[in-house]
Amino acid sequence: MSPTTLPAPPEHGHVTFLGAGPGDPGLLTLRAVEALANADVLVAEHEVLDVVRTHARQGVAEVHTDSDTSDPGTGTPQLTVVDGASTTAAVPAMRDAAHLVMEAARGGRRVVRAVSGDPGLDTYAAEEMLACASAGVPFEVVPGIATAVGVPAYAGVPLRDAEGADVRFVDARTASDRCWTEVGASDGTVVVSTTLDSVAAAAGELVSAGRKPDTPMTVTVAGTTTRQRTWAATLGTIAQTLKQAKVLPSPEGGRPVIAVVGERSAPAQRDRLAWFESKPLFGWKVLVPRTKEQAASLSDQLRSYGAVPHEVPTIAVEPPRTPQQMERAVKGLVTGRYEWIAFTSVNAVKAVREKFEEYGLDARAFAGIKVAAVGEQTANALIAFGVKPDLVPSGEQSAAGLLEDWPPYDPVFDPIDRVFLPRADIATETLVAGLIELGWEVDDVTAYRTVRASPPPAETREAIKGGGFDAVLFTSSSTVRNLVGIAGKPHNVTVIACIGPATAKTAEEHGLRVDVMAPEPSVHKLAEALADFGTRRRLAALDAGDPVTRPSERRPGARRRRSTT
Repeated sequence: MSPTTLPAPPEHGHVTFLGAGPGDPGLLTLRAVEALANADVLVAEHEVLDVVRTHARQGVAEVHTDSDTSDPGTGTPQLTVVDGASTTAAVPAMRDAAHLVMEAARGGRRVVRAVSGDPGLDTYAAEEMLACASAGVPFEVVPGIATAVGVPAYAGVPLRDAEGADVRFVDARTASDRCWTEVGASDGTVVVSTTLDSVAAAAGELVSAGRKPDTPMTVTVAGTTTRQRTWAATLGTIAQTLKQAKVLPSPEGGRPVIAVVGERSAPAQRDRLAWFESKPLFGWKVLVPRTKEQAASLSDQLRSYGAVPHEVPTIAVEPPRTPQQMERAVKGLVTGRYEWIAFTSVNAVKAVREKFEEYGLDARAFAGIKVAAVGEQTANALIAFGVKPDLVPSGEQSAAGLLEDWPPYDPVFDPIDRVFLPRADIATETLVAGLIELGWEVDDVTAYRTVRASPPPAETREAIKGGGFDAVLFTSSSTVRNLVGIAGKPHNVTVIACIGPATAKTAEEHGLRVDVMAPEPSVHKLAEALADFGTRRRLAALDAGDPVTRPSERRPGARRRRSTT
């Protein structure tokens, strides 16, 4: 337990006012994660819930809120209560934030009131804290990274340097004439919280108050997220810059932005420090056509490169039509029928594990049996099950690579000559034939079936065919066939990345140009290869003096050279 955790009297409960940061879920503090794990109720706006809910325990009650934007200066935004047990309520009850928090804390429940940024700087949480104090409800505050601090850091705009310039924070929505006069008369850095369509007005206020029109200014929208965009200009040119970039006028002009004014935000300095927007796949919308369970780790890796992964299941995994063969094989594991068991996919591990659980077995049933895994991902799935593989290919992670290292059957050293091979119904015969050639008997068992998934929503299908995606990752020939079958062929501006030669051949047979191929058949190596492709593409644009664009922003028809690294 954290030393900051307060005991919660049953009659009053306990409230944690938690700063969720400016948008990147990775900016949550360790204390915030701990508080979320212990929460009974979450109270937050929808966008904040998306950041914090993954750390909440299963079954936590969520109270979604929607601020009343009709009066952004009010301290008591109107909130909509959504019943966690039923979403069919005809008329949601309206409450202000303080009453919602108080209601949620009744009955001894632990409430987390999550807010964007930091509770003390970005919101009106102080009024809710005062309400708790007046009612005798214990509360604590878990600070978060303030939006006005986190966004400039992600935009590559330092607020201070060795000279120690003053930093002033201004909320343009509530700033008084005196406030503008004071910051206009100073030479320090000014961080302005405003909206996209109000940036020019804020710049005008600073110029009127005494700042020079050529003072550098940066404007960042959607800061700390993969939708982040930053424009560098001056107080006098920012309106024209946004107009030339076709950002304004726009129906989305009300989007919040962080503007930094002062010499510390000089464009030349930002070019060297813009680490976030310089990520190899920054802002790329990448289609991940895999089973939902398998897509998670790959999507996490893509996010680390700055991409926006979009998971579209193309393959659904189902049990075999006749389970008797699988049941006999699993019982044979326990009775000593096999010398080896070979896993050729994560799904095979999952199928055997589920059958074990059905029979009340666990990893101890593998005692005395040698276990082989076709590659790193499959090996990790086994380790998570509590089984350390005896054999993983030292070279190519494939059936052929596994055969390269598989020992021939030796009647002197191998008391049993049989191998259990649980696999998909559409798997190739390479491994079976190779093991038989090495002298082994093989029980080739269908552990699961792969079937084509349902088509994705119409919006996704249109994006695939219309060039809305920057890249597609194909991890098997079946993902190629199934994606084309359920959603259509990706547009020719979309970068096509394949896990290996067989998958690339299938893609080409479907009329796709393969741009990237993994150096070895691994989903993580495939993501790395796409990131390398993105890096080379970015550097080439910079060397040519061209703007860095995403593939989906290119004109159709241009051909690109194939990359195999």
